[in-house]
Amino acid sequence: MALWATSCSSSEKLFLASSAATRRRMGSRRRDLVHVGMTDQAETETISIAYKEGDRERPKWADETPFSRLVEALISFKPFYSLLKLGARQVLISTAERNNIPWREMTKEILESDVYKELNTIQNTSLQYPDYYLSPFHAYDEGNLSWLAAAEAEVATMSMTRRAIPYAPSNEEATQEMRGNWVQAIKQHHMKHSGNVTIQNIVDIGCSVGVSTRFLADEFPSAKVTGLDLSPYFLSVAQYKEKKRPPRKNPIRWIHAAGENTGLPSKSFDLVSFSYVFHECPERAIIALVNEAFRLLRPGGTLAITDQAPKSKILQELSPALFTLMKSTEPFLNEYYLTDLEERLREAGFVNMKTLLTDPRHMTMTATVPHQHV
Repeated sequence: MALWATSCSSSEKLFLASSAATRRRMGSRRRDLVHVGMTDQAETETISIAYKEGDRERPKWADETPFSRLVEALISFKPFYSLLKLGARQVLISTAERNNIPWREMTKEILESDVYKELNTIQNTSLQYPDYYLSPFHAYDEGNLSWLAAAEAEVATMSMTRRAIPYAPSNEEATQEMRGNWVQAIKQHHMKHSGNVTIQNIVDIGCSVGVSTRFLADEFPSAKVTGLDLSPYFLSVAQYKEKKRPPRKNPIRWIHAAGENTGLPSKSFDLVSFSYVFHECPERAIIALVNEAFRLLRPGGTLAITDQAPKSKILQELSPALFTLMKSTEPFLNEYYLTDLEERLREAGFVNMKTLLTDPRHMTMTATVPHQHV
């Protein structure tokens, strides 16, 4: 598929957004987005959007600098950490409430439901959790291993989406831009590099409460989709919410397992997806996840990673207060930003690496398993 650009600087990445219907829903753009052209192919009209990149490879607050080390020292001081944790949580809640996202109501609805009955059908009681996963995450002392974290996960995702795309006319349109760009990047890459391999089997590793998993199942209705996560609480919510919607032709399968060692058969998937997973992992876990994805994919299969974008102009220009709050709830954030992710993919055996800014704060990286892979 051809792309062409008009008035687009070298510091901006081009990206093919979603369909014309989505474009009509999305409406006008802010000045930091540049319209760079459109193209028709088959029944899909796509538009190119450029999101602003910063001047660095990564934010300076993620580098090994004296200032970065000072922030890490402040975060490690428990009384100060407790205040930061509350502050970071309040930022998400206030963002939600300003945008008519009913944080408390949605959380209460889950906590007062029958979701607890799902746990016994999901949980693998023999699973050994990786040590990094037992760290506090996202202002929860138990990390992802709690009902409160699971009950708030979807509404927190909605709030995160609004922080990434504050100019969208509505919450639905913000989600359409973020998720639509992500899935379009996957489709474009697979179409170009798979050798006409149809996406029939998908695994969404680190699926949380299934937001990304359901989106993939909607976009690839003929595929068999698996959502895999380390938190049985998140998976219980995912399964509970999926049961509330109309049955699918191919029901989503939910698996409680480690992404580094899924136990799934080798060469059994055409798409492996990680959505907002790697920034929560130390580099050793990222390497293990990438290697497991390579094992799971068939020749010509596609790996898709969407996460915080080190080159995002907005993230590079975060105020000290905001990036300190962010780092206080993400214990491995520096390791993520300092990891050369494309090189880690190359070492695992992937080819055709491509990285695009798919919204002002996040990138989508895609790669292919070589066709001669045996």
